[in-house]
Amino acid sequence: MSRYLRKNIAAIAGYVPGEQPKNGGFIKLNTNENPYPASPRVLSALRKAAAHSLRLYPEPLSDSLRSLAAARYGLRSENVIAGNGSDELLSILVRCFVGKGSRVVYPVPTYTLYDTLISIQEGEKVGIDYPPDFSLPEALFSQKAALTFLCNPNSPSGTLVSVREIEGLARSVSGVLVIDEAYIDFAEGEGASSLPLVKNFPNLVVLHSFSKSFSLAGMRIGLGFADEEIIADMMKVKDSYNVNRLSLVAGMAALQDLPWMMRNVSRIQRSRGKLTRGLKKMGFQVYRSHANFVMARKEGQNLRGLYEELKRRKILVRYFDLPGLQDSLRISVGTPQEIATLLRELESIQTAL
Repeated sequence: MSRYLRKNIAAIAGYVPGEQPKNGGFIKLNTNENPYPASPRVLSALRKAAAHSLRLYPEPLSDSLRSLAAARYGLRSENVIAGNGSDELLSILVRCFVGKGSRVVYPVPTYTLYDTLISIQEGEKVGIDYPPDFSLPEALFSQKAALTFLCNPNSPSGTLVSVREIEGLARSVSGVLVIDEAYIDFAEGEGASSLPLVKNFPNLVVLHSFSKSFSLAGMRIGLGFADEEIIADMMKVKDSYNVNRLSLVAGMAALQDLPWMMRNVSRIQRSRGKLTRGLKKMGFQVYRSHANFVMARKEGQNLRGLYEELKRRKILVRYFDLPGLQDSLRISVGTPQEIATLLRELESIQTAL
């Protein structure tokens, strides 16, 4: 590293994403990508935009996408901000509300990008341990924090906190509460999203992603929903033209074809059930997942070795060894054929042990 680097940045390990293999032939179940393609409407809109408008800057405030999203969710466009993925919106929120020494609270284990973003701003990181069942920690309600994060459904556990509990948390916290709902479309049952609460709580921010349910991870599109004053704060901090023209076109087309997304979500939910049942049959402990992945553990077995053997067999999953999730595998839900291959190879490895 250079001698010019800020000391606090030098001390940061940085976020480590899932492995992206350079060679083909892998079954890739490690980064929670959607195994199915985006809507044909998206592809058609992208071809049209690429042919006619790439020489032009995109809308500086992403007004068209914001208006469309606001109409879908029963809000005003002033309650919506678009970002270069929901990760950029997380960065904007931390830059808006966290300074040196500002207290930021979140239950752990969770999405590790939060740590990195807080460290960049020299905030105080306060991780509160989830209980073994990943229910909402009671200690979260009594913290005096500038910013509170809750990933819901949680990554990497896939577990879900109810809207009723989030409403109680929004009433309790003194600062801004951010609900990161990147995986919310995969949750079982109606009414899992806390987005309707935005109308009632001026300190609440809800983030959505197009990377997962809409199959647009490569386009980097995220939406933030909040009180118009918080959105105005975030607009001050965002980069100019932060969402490119093709991403805006893709996001709008995706929102205009919700049945396509919902069919793919249903397919993933069915495969998630098959994967969960198959893992449990082999003796794994599997947390009930409301996301497009499952988290599995197995007493008495070294799962790092299992992870390495799967990789040798051209199947990528994600290995975790964190407090609260020691020696665990997170497995993205692939196609039925991919899940069948994974279960078959796992059974083969188990038999050989």
